[in-house]
Amino acid sequence: MKSADIGMIGLAVMGENLVLNMESKGFRVAGYDIDGARMKQFAEGRAKGKNILLTASLQELVATLKKPRKVMMMIRAGAPVDSVIDQLIPLLEPGDVIIDGGNSHFPDTARRTELVESKGLLYVGTGVSGGEEGALLGPSMMPGGSPAAWELVRPIFQAISAKVADGATCCEWIGEGGAGHFVKMVHNGIEYGDIQLICEAYQVMRDGLGMSATEIGDVFQDWNRTELDSYLVEITGNILHFKDEDGTPLVDKILDTAGQKGTGKWTAVSSLDEGVPLTLITEAVYARCLSAMKDERVLASQVYTKPVPRRKGSKRAFLEALRQALYAAKIISYAQGYALMRQAAQTYGWHLAYGNIAMIWRGGCIIRSVFLAKIKEAFDRHPELENLLLDEHFAAVIKDLTGSWRTVVGWAIANGIPVPAMSSALTYFDGYASASLPANLLQAQRDYFGAHTYERIDRPRGQFFHTNWTGHGGDTASTTYNV
Repeated sequence: MKSADIGMIGLAVMGENLVLNMESKGFRVAGYDIDGARMKQFAEGRAKGKNILLTASLQELVATLKKPRKVMMMIRAGAPVDSVIDQLIPLLEPGDVIIDGGNSHFPDTARRTELVESKGLLYVGTGVSGGEEGALLGPSMMPGGSPAAWELVRPIFQAISAKVADGATCCEWIGEGGAGHFVKMVHNGIEYGDIQLICEAYQVMRDGLGMSATEIGDVFQDWNRTELDSYLVEITGNILHFKDEDGTPLVDKILDTAGQKGTGKWTAVSSLDEGVPLTLITEAVYARCLSAMKDERVLASQVYTKPVPRRKGSKRAFLEALRQALYAAKIISYAQGYALMRQAAQTYGWHLAYGNIAMIWRGGCIIRSVFLAKIKEAFDRHPELENLLLDEHFAAVIKDLTGSWRTVVGWAIANGIPVPAMSSALTYFDGYASASLPANLLQAQRDYFGAHTYERIDRPRGQFFHTNWTGHGGDTASTTYNV
């Protein structure tokens, strides 16, 4: 029997479609799932007649693979991944590769890399983005882990990944340890931000301008022919035009409570760990949490009345201002995400190629957009760029958009329409572009009640001082440290 090029554990939506993708690119794939009924359905359905071998156990799966063996898992993150790794290690030989393609938390991937390498094996934690369609037709892939594994998995990964118009492949090596899953986590955080910004623009049009779903869908389709050209804007237009069986917009019948799987939360928590202000993405996570409080929101809406939205001037001009505000806030979302990746790279010793990451995201993934090419160009100009807002292109764009951004956010707030992500992005921008913030008073307060010390503008940085503010306190200062 001919050996398989790679094994896949987990044949749910993503695993099944990745198997079909691999087979379509000429690879022989062995598959296994703990759910026998699922395997039977796959064997008799989409896998029938294809170069796919379905096995009855992990042992049989491993026995079918060419050496060095490559075993990929597409299973639920957390304990199931650890359990399968523990079962695989005794079955494999030095030089074999274990691959986790699920949405694992990056510290878990770093820990698993060390464990697997200690057994003489290699480990890859790869982000896979694009959903069901991407898995089948070409996802964006972000592999990291054991550097020696890259040459072994590269032919398969780059063959099945998305390709963009210029021929570039949306899969490149990210870095050591948990780097691949960290970058995928940030991708998902940016996805949260993009989705929330689009939803806020939708609500401004629906509740502020009184537009129907179909009218709003027309606007998003128009916007998708501008700088906002992206997968998420495209599908938003499609969703808003989709009709239910009775001919009315389906979106109007969907309950306004959002779900989440945790990657956005991980991104927000990581930003706190790294001390990077990821305000927009964090607000996007909180917006989902707030949406889940449906019953409380209904009660509160009966207690508090909101103003009837009033707008002066041209509707067309306001919609253009809204488009510009959405674009400006989108830039902030990516600027914050890239700032987090930059800081994490320093913390964990990764060597991230930021321009390449933008290229990986140009196709296959959920946040794919023409805008990402501008990020690649920014890092080509300045490989050590600290923040996208300091790049000359993005600085010029933001300067042009700021007036519309302020107009839209101010109008929404005045009319009781929540725009948490769009407004937090504007606040971040104003803070980032301020040479002086009120943290001098904050430090004085901390020193007053806790002797936490402060630096002075008339003394060299790194010198700390304590003042006996009340006259009856001591001169002993607290140890200076920052979490």
